[in-house]
Amino acid sequence: MHVVNNIADLIGNTPLVKLNRVASPNGADVYLKLEMFNPSGSVKDRAAYNMIIEAEKAGLINENTTIIEPTSGNTGIGLAMNAAARGYKAILVMPDTMTQERINLLKAYGAKVVLTSGEEKMPGSIRKAEELANQIPNSFVPMQFNNDANPDAHRHTTAKEIIDAIEELGKPLTAFVSTAGTGGTVTGTGEELKKHFEDITIHVVEPDGSPVLSGGKPGKHKLVGTSPGFIPDILNQNVYDEIIRIKDEEAYDITRRLAREEGILVGTSAGAACHAAIEIAKKKSPNEVVIAIAPDTGERYLSGDLFDFE
Repeated sequence: MHVVNNIADLIGNTPLVKLNRVASPNGADVYLKLEMFNPSGSVKDRAAYNMIIEAEKAGLINENTTIIEPTSGNTGIGLAMNAAARGYKAILVMPDTMTQERINLLKAYGAKVVLTSGEEKMPGSIRKAEELANQIPNSFVPMQFNNDANPDAHRHTTAKEIIDAIEELGKPLTAFVSTAGTGGTVTGTGEELKKHFEDITIHVVEPDGSPVLSGGKPGKHKLVGTSPGFIPDILNQNVYDEIIRIKDEEAYDITRRLAREEGILVGTSAGAACHAAIEIAKKKSPNEVVIAIAPDTGERYLSGDLFDFE
C-alpha cells in the first residue's frame, strides 16, 4: 500500500501507456504519459505545486495570503487543490467559455471563481486577475505564463520520469510531442530530454484555428488549454524542432477513439498531441518510441460537445 503524508506527495510519477489499437502497427511505439493520474487530474498539478513552494521559499506568501490566478481551468484546479492542502485562500479567474466541470471543481476545492468574457479569451482573465490583486491586500498572482517555477517543475519531474521509463523500456526515444498553453511542459521537459537523448526531436502542437506559434493570428478553437492567444514569456521557442497544427475535428476524432478503442479517457489537448504522435510514429521504425503528453482527464469535457451521447 502506498502511504503518503499529504496529497502533494502524489503529484508526479504518472504512467506511460502504450497505444495498441489507434496507432499504426508498422511504425514506432506510441506512448501517452497520462497526467490525469495526478491528484487533481491534470499535468498542471506539477507547476501549481512548484509555484506555491517557490513563493513560500521567497517569502512572497504567508498563511493569510490569497492566491489569485488567471486560468483556463487546469492550473486553477491544481492551485485550488494545493491551496486547500496548505491553508491558503484562492481566487481563480477564467473565461466563461470553460466547461461547467472546471468551474465546479474549483468551487469544490473551496476556491472562489470569477468569470470573464470568453470573447476576451485569456488576456481578459489576466487583466481581471491583476485588477483583483491590486484590490486585495496580501494577495499573490503566480502568473503561470511567466513564472520560471512552471517549467522548472517539468525539468525536475516530468523529464526525469520519462528518462527513467525509457531506460526501462530499452528502446530509443526519438520524438516527444506536447501541446503548449503556458509552454511550461514542452519547455522544461523538452530541454532536459534534448540533453539526454542525442537523436530526439521535440514537436509542439497548436490548434489550426489559432496558429500563434506559427506566426498567425489568435482565433477560435476547441482545444482547451492550448494557444492562449499570445506567446508566453516562459516558452522556449528554440526547444522544439517542429510546430504541428491540428484541426479541432482531428483532435476530437482521436480523443473519441482513445476512449472507445483504448479505454483511455482524456481531454482534447491530449487528442491533439496523440494525433500528431501517431503521424510522426508512422515514419519511424518499430524499435523506436514516440511519447506524447496527455495533459488531463476527459471527465472535464463531458458537458461539452466532445462526446455525443444521443
